[in-house]
Amino acid sequence: MKRLIQKICLAAPLFLLLSSCDKGFEEMNVDPNKYAEVVPEYLFTRALLDGVSTNFTGAAYLTIGQSMQHFATYKEVPAAGDKYFNYSYSTGNWNAYAGTGAGQGAIISIRQVIDKVSVNPADVNKLAAARIWKAYIFHRLTDLYGDIPYFDAGKALSDKNYGPKYDTQQAIYADLLKELDESIKALDAAKPTFGTADLMYGGDVTKWKKFAYSLMLRLGMRLTQVDAALAKTWVEKAVAGGVILDDADRAVIAYVDGSQTASRNFIANGLLSTDYITPGGDNVEGGKFAKTFIDYLKTTKDPRLNVISIVWTSTDGKTFTADTTTALQSGMPNAAYNNLPANFNTFSEPNPNTLLKYSAPLIVLGNAEINLLLAEASVRGWASGTTAAAAYANAVKAGMRQWALFGTGGVISEAKINAYLAQNPYKTAGTVAEQMEQIQTQKWVSLFLEDEYEIFANWRRTGYPVLTPTNYPGNLTGGKIPTRFVIPDSEETYNKTNFLEARTRQGGTNTLSSVVWWDK
Repeated sequence: MKRLIQKICLAAPLFLLLSSCDKGFEEMNVDPNKYAEVVPEYLFTRALLDGVSTNFTGAAYLTIGQSMQHFATYKEVPAAGDKYFNYSYSTGNWNAYAGTGAGQGAIISIRQVIDKVSVNPADVNKLAAARIWKAYIFHRLTDLYGDIPYFDAGKALSDKNYGPKYDTQQAIYADLLKELDESIKALDAAKPTFGTADLMYGGDVTKWKKFAYSLMLRLGMRLTQVDAALAKTWVEKAVAGGVILDDADRAVIAYVDGSQTASRNFIANGLLSTDYITPGGDNVEGGKFAKTFIDYLKTTKDPRLNVISIVWTSTDGKTFTADTTTALQSGMPNAAYNNLPANFNTFSEPNPNTLLKYSAPLIVLGNAEINLLLAEASVRGWASGTTAAAAYANAVKAGMRQWALFGTGGVISEAKINAYLAQNPYKTAGTVAEQMEQIQTQKWVSLFLEDEYEIFANWRRTGYPVLTPTNYPGNLTGGKIPTRFVIPDSEETYNKTNFLEARTRQGGTNTLSSVVWWDK
């Protein structure tokens, strides 16, 4: 008992001491390396980077890049697009909804930015840019998965909503277009912007308007097979508003070759870490350029071939040279092998002097694509003030000039560009189907690596380019090119009722052969 009293007596002064300075514990309990509140500038930058980079290797490279026959592999495990195996590669884009790694949680970030800046009337430009970028993130997600959580998405932190309902893609598209329209009207050059936190435009309000109208044009054209009248309305509105037609208005994110992976171009980082690590010999995922792609570039005498593609040559088997000679370029057939082919080293790979540079830029939305959309609009009679032939020529020129952004190895002379157009003139006298095929196939080339997601969406909408499916034994699609990404199994566990309702609404399937609403 005596000892107990002594302990109490000794503890009393300590208690008084702690009581007198308890306010200090609040400051001591704050991590000095983390922000205590939302900093919209920081989160906007993160949302930009995460919005474009989510699951690049699994999705844009191994699933879309192979199925759109830009790339091929001899192996089976990474053959999501080559042999239509391993659907799990397509589930990774769902990480845009949550996560902490690179490319994850883009939706949460942009939602937090919107919530923060929406309370200050002076932040109209910040709010508008955030809403436009939210539309960009969600249009890519819904184009990959169809019906997804949209209106309730990203509200786990703010509203404790851990089971968001799935919205129809039709409703999502209607709201995305509304968001773009309202955001464009709200932009005000006299008000503050994100400034340097805006990696694409540095806060330039005029360029953000063109970006939003260009995205509106893309989304409007997506509706051609399900509601041509509505598509026409939005396309005409976008064209009249002013879209990205010139090099100076391209939306570009710059990267640097730094020690931090986050500062590097994620495409180069992804390709180098999964396949094209060392010259000569095998590649990790067994990847090379596809025969369909290389053959097309060679047949049309496209000067981009020598910018994009190399073959490793060696005289002693030890020292290799990246050779861009046209005659040497050769693509590997899709789904042709299940073991390392003897002639593997003769197949073409991405050029390390352009595509595989950590400091390579990313063209988020460029004038090559927008001019091609304008050409299509002209063919449909939805655009005045230009002809399809003129817009097509402008698109080709822009698509070739943009490689100069990748350094001296990407420069294509004006003489070569003009020679290509002379050899491959626009089919003014052709049928509508022939003109559409030429426009959309050019998009397949011009958007290569820049935006494989858009190539995939455009192919599903138009059917171009015409690609011959593979039918490798045991494939998951019955020998059909994949048409949708697979929503992760975890949704059936954690959000079962909403997931099953959406699956039933979309034909009862959740496979690589499922289709989205606008894909007819």
